[in-house]
Amino acid sequence: MEALRLAIQTRLGERMVSMSSMLVETVSINYEDFNESFLTCGTCLCVYDGSEHIPKLLPCSHTVCLHCLTRIAASQTREAGAFRCPICRELITIPRGGVPALPPSFLVNQLLDLMSRQRREVIPKCSVHINQELLFCETCDTVFCTVCTGGSHAGTSPGCTEHTIIPFSIAIKRMSEILLYKANECISKLTQAQESVGAELRRLETATERCLNAVDAEFAEIISKVEKRRAELQAAVTAAARDKKHVLEEQHALIEAEKNKVERECDGLQYQVEVRNITQRIGSLSDQLDAAVALSEPRENAFITAEFNHNEALMEFERALSIFGRVRSSTTLPGLCRARLKDPAVAKLQATVVVETVDYHGHPRNAGGDPIGAELTLADSINTDNQSTSIETEIKDLEDGSYEVLFRPPSASRYVLKLSVFERPIKDYPVFFDATEHNEPVKIYGRRGHGKDEFHQPVAVAVDDDNMIYVVDTGNSRIKVLDDNLEFQRHITNEGLDGRSCTGIAVSEQGLVIVNWRTRTVTEMTSLGDTIRSFSHNAFQEPIDIAVDRSYGHVLVADNGQCCVFVFDCDGKILFQVGKRSMFKLISSVTIGPAGEILVADSRIQVFSAKGDFSEEIYAEGKGKGRYGGIAVDPDGRILGSRSDKGRSVIQVLKLGGGAILTEIDSHSSKLRRPSGIAVLPDNHLVVVDLGNDCIKKYRYW
Repeated sequence: MEALRLAIQTRLGERMVSMSSMLVETVSINYEDFNESFLTCGTCLCVYDGSEHIPKLLPCSHTVCLHCLTRIAASQTREAGAFRCPICRELITIPRGGVPALPPSFLVNQLLDLMSRQRREVIPKCSVHINQELLFCETCDTVFCTVCTGGSHAGTSPGCTEHTIIPFSIAIKRMSEILLYKANECISKLTQAQESVGAELRRLETATERCLNAVDAEFAEIISKVEKRRAELQAAVTAAARDKKHVLEEQHALIEAEKNKVERECDGLQYQVEVRNITQRIGSLSDQLDAAVALSEPRENAFITAEFNHNEALMEFERALSIFGRVRSSTTLPGLCRARLKDPAVAKLQATVVVETVDYHGHPRNAGGDPIGAELTLADSINTDNQSTSIETEIKDLEDGSYEVLFRPPSASRYVLKLSVFERPIKDYPVFFDATEHNEPVKIYGRRGHGKDEFHQPVAVAVDDDNMIYVVDTGNSRIKVLDDNLEFQRHITNEGLDGRSCTGIAVSEQGLVIVNWRTRTVTEMTSLGDTIRSFSHNAFQEPIDIAVDRSYGHVLVADNGQCCVFVFDCDGKILFQVGKRSMFKLISSVTIGPAGEILVADSRIQVFSAKGDFSEEIYAEGKGKGRYGGIAVDPDGRILGSRSDKGRSVIQVLKLGGGAILTEIDSHSSKLRRPSGIAVLPDNHLVVVDLGNDCIKKYRYW
């Protein structure tokens, strides 16, 4: 477009000002850069037109529409016959004809005419009816001419009056604006992508330089060690040569001395005339000749060599060099990687989020080594100004393209886990999850009855080295054997189980040991039920639980009648007893700690040394307020205890040495009723006998 230059001169009459004044409007505009905001009133933001919003030129050179000036003049009553410009606040005198008598802004009018002509040039017209402007139905996305369609929206029902009809020129303008917006948005995204790729290229250069420096440093270390070994071998060669040279030089000096001695002996020998002297000289020279013969053989040799093929060190060195170091890269695309919570998160229990990596094509990766970043915080800290402390996480590389993020939620709350690969967020970013305070059983087995899968008053449980579970099914006078997944294996029967009165079980070196409170006998049997030995003790009154210290072969029997724990050797010979009547009240369980400690539970837990000396009392505040059903100690020294208190039954996990409660299992949707015996399984799992529900339950406790 050619530049438009408008110059308008307006002479104001004497009615406006006391003296003649000339206002000159001059502007140079490129139509392609023209913005319609130039044709908008700066006060009411309405577009100038030829009726209500007529543009008026003020003496201060500002243009305001007639509507705004009329309103301003009516509201400003301080200065009679004048008002202030809404833009520059200059005092404007109202002409004799009022505000409408103010001169029009010919420049704005000329621009309006110019814009009108330009619009007319681009308004699409019907090819049949040249003067008819095309219309556009936004509802049907259709262009039409009202004359061609007979004044109606062709192809639609009479309800087409509800459709949105606009001039096609406006539709084109809107579409152009949308197209321009999309184009700008696309350019912005591409710019961001370009910057992101450029940043990654710079990081690649930095990583490459860092790796090259690391290679140089490692091989410089190797070269240093090789040079050190070379110096050691050179020193060894020099030392060996020096020792040989010293011996040979001493021999050489001795020969030289003998040679000089012989030469002195021979001096003047031709002048000797006495036979006796000559004979003596001959004898002396004969002795020296014998000595010379002995000195003729070098006492040391010149052999010295450096060998490198006497062993396979060189081959091993070459082999070691061939596998020394490696260069790892990755095709992982963080933006496609996914993450998921492996199991429901429970407060104070270890939770796991699995990260699965894929490449650019979406194919799963089958190798590890990617740097995974993880930051775990409370979700509430995102929308508040609170500074939330990050919770400790551990990254475990499974070496198959997947990774485990391990953590322990400290409380029941909502958490957010921000995961990244190569410091770039993954697709599932961030991961939100809730941690509950309720720890539900992993599996439940059994119900009340007498069949294969049923219990009748189960009271005690033990686990052997093969993780087989032995449950004393007292009401059925048998032991039910389950695997670690609570799958039934077999039943064990034995005379020691008769009378529906067996209350304790433990694992021994040769099989199982049980105690029967009614017969007051201890029976050791194989895992198949064959009796190995049995014994009793005349002091037994009400033996209710049993434990075995396999380190010493001791058998411990808790007796509620005597309010103590008897300690026997493997043959049933009494060794000593732990506690006395005032120390215990209704003992429920006895077990052995990792260092041979003896733990006895009633309303609290008391710890004794392997010799029976009192050590500490755990959970003393529970004394008299509740009762433990069974206790066990895991390999890490955590005490697991089933406890009932005021109608509420839980499993406590306590710290041996101090007794702090680490966590509790409340079994929210599967309430425990009179939990009794408890035993430890691998991988931080336990099994507990739920006597009130005639079943056994498996939990994850840490």
